[in-house]
Amino acid sequence: MSRFVVQFMKDVLGGNGRQREVCQGELEVDASSEGQATEMAKLIFCQEQSLCDWSLHADRIRIEAADLQVT
Repeated sequence: MSRFVVQFMKDVLGGNGRQREVCQGELEVDASSEGQATEMAKLIFCQEQSLCDWSLHADRIRIEAADLQVT
């Protein structure tokens, strides 16, 4: 099982009229693959935000493997 960091990203217009990227939420998920982590994160995000679809608050999903360092 691997740990993944899943971020829900959205492009918004800033006060200066320029587009910028904003993270709407971030989750750490333990899963066997990126695909499974993405689907699990979508469900959790929707539950936490009381949404029927994650894309109501985000444009895209960014996922990466979490660095696990033992000290």
